[in-house]
This record gives sequence, structure tokens and C-alpha cells, in this order.
Amino acid sequence: GSQYTSRSYSKRLKDNGIIQSMSRRGNCWDNAPIESFFSHFKSELIYLIDTTDPKEMISLINDYIYFYNNERIQLKNGMSPIEYRTHSE
Repeated sequence: GSQYTSRSYSKRLKDNGIIQSMSRRGNCWDNAPIESFFSHFKSELIYLIDTTDPKEMISLINDYIYFYNNERIQLKNGMSPIEYRTHSE
């Protein structure tokens, strides 16, 4: 939304040491990889777990991120993100 581009919001982020990252205007492709990640994240973890314990939630999220980056095979290229990055270097 437009509120995230306002000067007051940007100033508040900067004052709190947060670096704002936004895609280029009118370019939906900039956001596609993270949208894909969050789609998988929600369907493969968030919607399936039943916990209200913050420590357990943090552990589950960290485990999922590790799994996603190192073990989960991407259908598009048949490799995990780490394998793909290593392969393309």
C-alpha cells in the first residue's frame, strides 16, 4: 500500500535502523520470488502447525527456512536454492 512509501513511514524505519526494501514501481516480477516463498511457507508450515508457544514457533520457522534453502527441491530447476546458487557460480 501507499502508506509504506510515505516519508513519515520511511523516516520511522530509518530512525529505528531498519533498511527499507521495495521493488521497482510497476514491476511485479521483482516480488515474485518472495511471494513464492511465502506461499510455500504458509501451506507447508503455518497452516499445518498447532502451537501458541513463541519459542516453538521460532524453532519451527528456523527449521523450515533451513529446509527450504538447503533441502526442498524446486520444481523449476530440480535443485534446492543452495544447490542452484552453488551450481551457477
